[in-house]
Amino acid sequence: MLFADPRLTVMGLFAEIFTALAARGGSQLAEHGVSPVEFEVLLRLARSPEGLLRMTDLSAQTSLTTSGVTRVVDRLVERGLVARQACATDRRTTYAVITDGGRRLMVAALPGHLELIQTWLTGPLADTGDLETFTALLRRLRDRVVPCATAGGEGHPRPPLPA
Repeated sequence: MLFADPRLTVMGLFAEIFTALAARGGSQLAEHGVSPVEFEVLLRLARSPEGLLRMTDLSAQTSLTTSGVTRVVDRLVERGLVARQACATDRRTTYAVITDGGRRLMVAALPGHLELIQTWLTGPLADTGDLETFTALLRRLRDRVVPCATAGGEGHPRPPLPA
């Protein structure tokens, strides 16, 4: 029967898990005054070399359009968590750079966020020895579905930083 297709089961399970984890994560992040999308942008910046990414790379790495990234970065700039930096060699390129304030917010929010991830996602998988396999499968799926998701990260060229 069409409705019993196992592909629907896989997608349904994935959606249920993601929705539940996103809700738990959103509540935890709200305690620090940051939305999930703002946290994602700050985390991507904090984990990037030199703490910066081109705006276009942020868009590629997140679920946001370029205009969506601009709006989120605008909010983060207003709060002093991110700064914009022009590229010295390409006037069309602008970098988003995490500030000391952004790093402090991440240091405050990350312990609770990591605890949530440990409790609801990685812990149950690590207990069974499946975490490494699950991580490898997620990377394989991500690279197929969102091939530009690592844009601007290590090993991915970018224009030189301003002097």
